Amino acid sequence: MDASEAIRVNRALNKMSKLYRAVKARKLAALGLHPGQDVLLWFLAQEREGMTVSELAARLGIEPPTATRSLARLESGGWFRREPVATDRRQVRIVVTDAGHELVPGIERAWAELAELAMGDASEEEREVAIAALERANDRLRRVVGESVLTEE
Repeated sequence: MDASEAIRVNRALNKMSKLYRAVKARKLAALGLHPGQDVLLWFLAQEREGMTVSELAARLGIEPPTATRSLARLESGGWFRREPVATDRRQVRIVVTDAGHELVPGIERAWAELAELAMGDASEEEREVAIAALERANDRLRRVVGESVLTEE
């Protein structure tokens, strides 16, 4: 790749990253959320019985203290509750409340709107090519940083 093309790629990815995050922040603000909280709440809502902080952290590919801090910021919304784990009093399960479950369709709608905005009038074939290229790029970058999963943040 020559320097001119590398500059174009870097500029396009940097711009898209910043713009995507800004639009996402606006859409999530309408739901009372910040970027990253959507992913956390969505993952929690997939488990009706809830999950421990360690399980959530593993699912998101982050450290448990990071998950704990993220949950603390999200807690005031009343979207989840903490329940003791019967077999281990040191742990708690994070269980999404009805209010949290009611927020999930809004999160998914925001994601769909973001995807539509980003992909615009691209044909189905163009979308598949773009998504495949982005997924391969993510895989290569993930190997560099040594993480199996990265959150939306």
